[in-house]
Amino acid sequence: MKEQAAGVEVIMVGAGTSGLATAACLSLQSIPYVILERENCYASIWKKYSYDRLRLHLAKQFCQLPHLPFPSSYPMFVSRAQFIEHLDHYVSHFNIGPSIRYQRSVESASYDEATNMWNVKASNLLSPGREIEEYYSGRFLVVASGETTNPFTPDIRGLCSFCSSATGTGEVIHSTQYKNGKPYGGKNVLVVGSGNSGMEIALDLANHAAKTSLVVRSPVGKFIIISLGMHLFFLP
Repeated sequence: MKEQAAGVEVIMVGAGTSGLATAACLSLQSIPYVILERENCYASIWKKYSYDRLRLHLAKQFCQLPHLPFPSSYPMFVSRAQFIEHLDHYVSHFNIGPSIRYQRSVESASYDEATNMWNVKASNLLSPGREIEEYYSGRFLVVASGETTNPFTPDIRGLCSFCSSATGTGEVIHSTQYKNGKPYGGKNVLVVGSGNSGMEIALDLANHAAKTSLVVRSPVGKFIIISLGMHLFFLP
């Protein structure tokens, strides 16, 4: 089934922090827009796919969204719960919610030079089993789908047999599925990768008495950038 949505000035793909920030700026200029979001909530990376102990790795003044700074009561390194609380306030303050279309998967976007309009086709995922195609048109298209949208697990030899119920009891998860170390106390856990997520998850596992090992592909270097007397890179 096909549905034609009303035309707007700006079509945005993604209701993460970049999409919300753009929406706030458009709202202040009274420019109509629509946001097409694949998940069932905004800021899904923060609300659904991040671990409990997560904090911003930069000082709050470098991470706040435009036109509504973090409360002065927030610490320098804002926690996940505080960041989500602020995003909820941000969406309410700029009345962004009514313009978000949740569970819309954008399938294609094309520019019509004859009309100077973008035409976007999206699948409505709200009704499983029913294929509903929606069409949106707008003068401008903003792609704010993020660089960490799709989790990637490398194809490692033996990984399938490790987690097979027939040959073993191993468990393999991506960092987007990790919440905290409580289920892993006393267990052997291997963390692959030493980025911000890998290092912080390894620390969290150790704090929950997991027997934690860390595998790193490349040499690990420690560096601090200092600006105006403040450490910009810091793991709390």
